[in-house]
Amino acid sequence: MDDISLLKEELSNKYLSVRSLTESLCEPLEIEDYVVQSMPDASPIRWHIAHTSWFFETFILKEVLPNYKPLNEIYPFLFNSYYVQAGERFARPDRGLLTRPTVKEVMEYRHYIDRHMLGLIEKTTEEQLEQLTVTFNIGLNHEQQHQELMLTDLKHMFSRNPLYPVYREQPLYTPIKPADIHWVEFEESTKEIGSNGSEFFYDNEIPRHKALTLPFAIADRLVTNGEFIEFMESGGYENQILWLSSGYTAVEENNWRSPLYWQKIENEWWNYTLNGFRKVHPDEPVTHISFYEAEAYAHWKGFRLPTEFEWERASEGVEIKGNFVDDSSFHPMGLTIDTIADPLKQFYGTVWEWTCSDYAPYPGYKVPPGAIGEYNGKFMSGQIVLRGGSCATSQNHIRKTYRNFFPHSARWQFMGIRLAKDLK
Repeated sequence: MDDISLLKEELSNKYLSVRSLTESLCEPLEIEDYVVQSMPDASPIRWHIAHTSWFFETFILKEVLPNYKPLNEIYPFLFNSYYVQAGERFARPDRGLLTRPTVKEVMEYRHYIDRHMLGLIEKTTEEQLEQLTVTFNIGLNHEQQHQELMLTDLKHMFSRNPLYPVYREQPLYTPIKPADIHWVEFEESTKEIGSNGSEFFYDNEIPRHKALTLPFAIADRLVTNGEFIEFMESGGYENQILWLSSGYTAVEENNWRSPLYWQKIENEWWNYTLNGFRKVHPDEPVTHISFYEAEAYAHWKGFRLPTEFEWERASEGVEIKGNFVDDSSFHPMGLTIDTIADPLKQFYGTVWEWTCSDYAPYPGYKVPPGAIGEYNGKFMSGQIVLRGGSCATSQNHIRKTYRNFFPHSARWQFMGIRLAKDLK
């Protein structure tokens, strides 16, 4: 087999692998589960399935195939998300109002795109294939992001149902009780931050540049539910001195008194998980908290959150392993016998770790041309960077330079806390 045939086979296999996971995540669902939108920030599962197909259609098939014929001319309007240059869009908060196209029709659309994509890979020339590779990989990573959103959107939807549906039954495990936090120290240093181009990266991870980190220490593990309960029981949510002004406003306006999905029943904390409604385990990492809550907790403890540059520097030498979607737990796991000895535990997977860094462009950043340039750059205001991935992230999707970002008040993603502190 020649090099071009090997490349085509590799691309086809990567495409099928990612696309099949999306459908695998849908296997436990009933038809009613596909169409509900539980809040404006979430989307119906049917929409995620269609939108990820729209991405390949819009940025590859329509661009490369001169005679490509869309399955339905209205689908680009329905399934565009925020790409202004790609055309008009159906209002995001209203996605749950649509009962048509049906789930069956959306799956037919998805398979229509699959046939054309696989046919394109098979028939394209070597020169065209080289031009396609960057956008092709963006499309696959884009779909992996939506797989994570599918799980978190499903969790939010199911949590609103008094039946507390079980998404996928998983055997319970007993996490190891963590020791007190150990601090891993780092001396002052100027290090290069960002992607060096040796693996796939998003445009927000470049240009690679030098960043100064003053002496700091970072916690060897995540903050647990039990530790966060201590903050709650000490009056942390009522003590406005601990909070940023906008954070305490969010607490008052939303009546936050615990992480999302928690309820107190007969003096015990319970939480909804994708494995069902169960008691909060004190030794599992706290999750579904906003930046405001993470920052207030750090303030209460007398520490702070790491900067994204400190986090990336600490990641040097840390193996990308952990609690990812690949192990199908769908819930942040506590420490296990396999992780207890790691110098920096739970660094990847489990929960996205809030940093204290605003999501901003790196020095010299330029927005890529065209509609695909709207992927990251347009959001570089009013958001905070998170690092490391979560239990809903694919392991081959994450990397040391990956910059996730969400608004300060977002809580429905698997978000947690790793503390940091200054050293003299």
